[in-house]
Amino acid sequence: MTFSPLTPELVVAFEGIVGPAHVLTAQRTEALQYETYGRDHTEDFHFAPDVVLRPGTTEEVSAIMRLCHEHRVPVTARGAGTGLSGGALPIHNGVVLSMERFNKILNIDERNLQVTTEPGVVTEALQNAVKEVGLFYPPDPASKGSCFLGGNLSQSSGGPKAVKYGTTRDYVLNLQVVLPNGDIIWTGANTLKYATGYNLTQLMVGSEGTLGIITRVVFRLLHYPQHNILMLVPFRQEAQAAEAVSAVFRAGIIPSGMEFMEREAIAWSSDYLKIPLTLPEDITAHLLIELDGQDLDQLYKEAEQVYGVLEKYDVGEILLADTAGQKDDLWKIRRNIGNSVRYNSVYKEEDTVVPRAELPTLLKGVKEIGQRYGFKSVCYGHAGDGNLHVNIIRGELTDEQWNVGLRQPISEIFQLCVKLGGTISGEHGIGLVQKPFMHIALAEANLNLMRGIKQVFDPHGILNPGKIF
Repeated sequence: MTFSPLTPELVVAFEGIVGPAHVLTAQRTEALQYETYGRDHTEDFHFAPDVVLRPGTTEEVSAIMRLCHEHRVPVTARGAGTGLSGGALPIHNGVVLSMERFNKILNIDERNLQVTTEPGVVTEALQNAVKEVGLFYPPDPASKGSCFLGGNLSQSSGGPKAVKYGTTRDYVLNLQVVLPNGDIIWTGANTLKYATGYNLTQLMVGSEGTLGIITRVVFRLLHYPQHNILMLVPFRQEAQAAEAVSAVFRAGIIPSGMEFMEREAIAWSSDYLKIPLTLPEDITAHLLIELDGQDLDQLYKEAEQVYGVLEKYDVGEILLADTAGQKDDLWKIRRNIGNSVRYNSVYKEEDTVVPRAELPTLLKGVKEIGQRYGFKSVCYGHAGDGNLHVNIIRGELTDEQWNVGLRQPISEIFQLCVKLGGTISGEHGIGLVQKPFMHIALAEANLNLMRGIKQVFDPHGILNPGKIF
């Protein structure tokens, strides 16, 4: 695909659309601020955009896209920049379209249990706003305190509560989208049922900003669960921690959170946060198990069932969090594992996912591959979903080993996932870094269908080019 360079005339035209204050260039913007728009949380990558635009209305996005479509200028939409697959990196330079000004919750519809919001709202801010009226938006990525809803939509993000409540896509009813040519559409209706032609709403969710720019979203909501129980379960054998996951579900219990953390993951995070946590020498892994609901007595009965399942395994002393502060600390440790790994080393994070009963085989395979190829990994993730985050630590690896030598072992990890009935990304998306491995997960016929859809939406290939395919 051939793109056109950004011209001074186009910059002037962009200023006429969004105002000069919202047109940022390297020449007139403080360097550190400008540099952030070329990074996300993917390794240490950086790609400098030619210009950053910060529109504030759907009409402004439409006008920008019409110009870029006409002049063949690449456009990369950007949320909060917390992505882990390079999905928001402007690898072909051009325009970064920052959605940071789309930060308003427009309407909480208590009658229909819905909320209409803009995509630049921080996920936790939406959760807190609907909680004030007794409602619940369950998707909760680890970065929920900083990530934008638009980024969650682009990857169909999950988080710990996905095991019981599902991922972002399970709550989307309708989307307002600006297409690459500037057309503005609504993808569906604000209804729980939808059987009116192709489901463009679900097509857009998880498309990683390659088909259109989301400017409004309608989510369905639930009633907020009033009670929860949280337990931290130490295991002397990490394989048993992985095995216990499916055993809990087979016992008829559906936790609202079921998180796996191997020893180094929980140790690094507690040290990073300076939250004291006793880790006996013989403990190799933990499960963090949460139960939630409206009836506290019922939750205690479910907790007793969980204890009954865990008695079959070689576990240490189970910690039952008995205060809100203790619960918060345990969740902080879990949610900050990624930050603690990033603090300790440059790393590559592979977002593997398999059917949950296959998690022990996946974990064993990852460690065996690491031993054969000489790299260290720190593993954790949403065990209840079979979603294991494999963090490959750079450590002492040379540039050649890091940039080239890891391709084969990563490929083998993904081949193992597919062999076990899983795939190469559960919630982080494909973006830039997983793109070379798509052929492992999908047949050429599947990829050709996706390329055809991309061609229909974006015939000039200007929207987030170089991603997925």
